Amino acid sequence: MQQATLEFTVTPSAAKEIKRIADENGITDIILRVRVVPGGCSGFQYAMGFDDEISETDKVVEAENGVKVVIDEFSAPYIRGAVLDYVTDFMGGGFTIKNPNAVSSCGCGNSFSCG
Repeated sequence: MQQATLEFTVTPSAAKEIKRIADENGITDIILRVRVVPGGCSGFQYAMGFDDEISETDKVVEAENGVKVVIDEFSAPYIRGAVLDYVTDFMGGGFTIKNPNAVSSCGCGNSFSCG
């Protein structure tokens, strides 16, 4: 079965952190599902979590360290061209999605709207 690909970038620092979290949890086949779900104060929000299946309609992005990122059909148009990164600063670290399709976002940075 050949999955479709999608223009979505996973930075080396994000792939490294995903692998670290997977290793801590004993996950060997690393599939991270990134989704856009209705909600949040701007209309949509991101959701991420490990999965153990890839469906025929998922878009698959192969990243470093054996990491696969899968994105469902609904979410794909909303995050096409986006970049998943892991950043650290004096407040700690966290994942961030730089999304060129978002026309606005809320103050918390977890919710966005598309035009």
